[in-house]
Amino acid sequence: MAQQPNVTGTTPAPHRLGSPPPPAGSPSPSGSPGPSGFPSLAGLPSLQEATAALQPPFAVVDLGALRANAAQMTRRAGGKPIRLASKSLRCRALIGDTLRLPGFTGILAFTLPEALWLAEDHHDVLVGYPSVDTDALGRLGADEQLAARVTLMIDSMDHLDLVAGAIGPTGPTVRVCLDLDASLRLAGGRLHLGMRRSPLHTPHQARDLALAVAARPRLRLVGVMSYEGQIAGMGDNQPGSRVSRTAVRLMQKLSTRELRERRAAAIRAVQSVTALEFVNGGGTGSLENTSAEPAVTELGAGSGLYAPTLFDHYRSFRPHPAAHFVLPVVRRPGPRHATVLGGGWIASGAPGADRLPVPVWPTGLRLLSTEGAGEVQTPLTGDGAAGLRTGDRVWFRHAKAGELCERVNELHLVDGDRIVDVVPTYRGEGRAFL
Repeated sequence: MAQQPNVTGTTPAPHRLGSPPPPAGSPSPSGSPGPSGFPSLAGLPSLQEATAALQPPFAVVDLGALRANAAQMTRRAGGKPIRLASKSLRCRALIGDTLRLPGFTGILAFTLPEALWLAEDHHDVLVGYPSVDTDALGRLGADEQLAARVTLMIDSMDHLDLVAGAIGPTGPTVRVCLDLDASLRLAGGRLHLGMRRSPLHTPHQARDLALAVAARPRLRLVGVMSYEGQIAGMGDNQPGSRVSRTAVRLMQKLSTRELRERRAAAIRAVQSVTALEFVNGGGTGSLENTSAEPAVTELGAGSGLYAPTLFDHYRSFRPHPAAHFVLPVVRRPGPRHATVLGGGWIASGAPGADRLPVPVWPTGLRLLSTEGAGEVQTPLTGDGAAGLRTGDRVWFRHAKAGELCERVNELHLVDGDRIVDVVPTYRGEGRAFL
């Protein structure tokens, strides 16, 4: 996608999210919840007006909605700091702006090369997943400044050995964090509910690995992390059967209670070996629950800032959709069908309808079940399709947060009814980490 000029002609603001809220009577964020609990579309006409001069396809971030989401997240965190998940934004400008907001401290990165890049400008970067990139590990182990700013994730003896071999016997101390598995295991482990992440599940296993880290003179254990995806990443108010919703809520209630006890015991076990700087937990969908745990000192979250469609179905909060992408109508194959350019921006995870992008404006549009969202074109149908003409625009929301940024070089930042900046995504800076 070609780079678009900064249509305002102004110097980019050093802190785009720090501007005062719009004056009374200005349009509300495009995602203000409607009476049904689902996102309202009242603000989209303002976004359309602001971007009328742009050539689609393009991506838009509504700063008013993003600010509202950030404030909601910090309230839900109950006073505990939120470590910002960089994979959810994938834009250095917005990462920096968010970290200047009250309640956000530190970065949760998704790869070590990304963490080393971000650590050039940020002093506290935790790599949320184990890395076997020996070149990046060697760079970390040889650079005193990077070693002081970046914390590695460890979850097994095999990984510990690989890290120790990659950084070598001499150099600055390298910071590490243990990844405690947060899944719910029932029936003696035969029933597994949650993410299959770390093999580190019990307090005893956590203590043993902490002892192994302590025995490595170049490594220092500074934290413990666990991500309860079966709670934070699964909406408890999904459309469908009442039986399914009830089952999800019961599972989450049981998992919350089990994890609270096991995580506290694991932290006590690790602290019998060494003092910890932080204990990280949670995600956008579980900020209230996780922040209530005394053992947890900080939360990890980021997707709630953009508020993709996967976060439309939670009872405890209603975010404001802040990220959109816009595609042009290029064909009219029939009176009740309109085809847009591209659109096959499918979210990761188990294949299903909830991973598809959603056309939200004009209203009354839906994907075809026989074609879905296509690589080069996406046909749409529904009551809204009859009114579309070639050259019209359709606004979409992505199912997940940062993955949208892998499809565009830049984000157009809209505040109220005008574009205030155009900032590059990771892709726009030539960085493709995953």
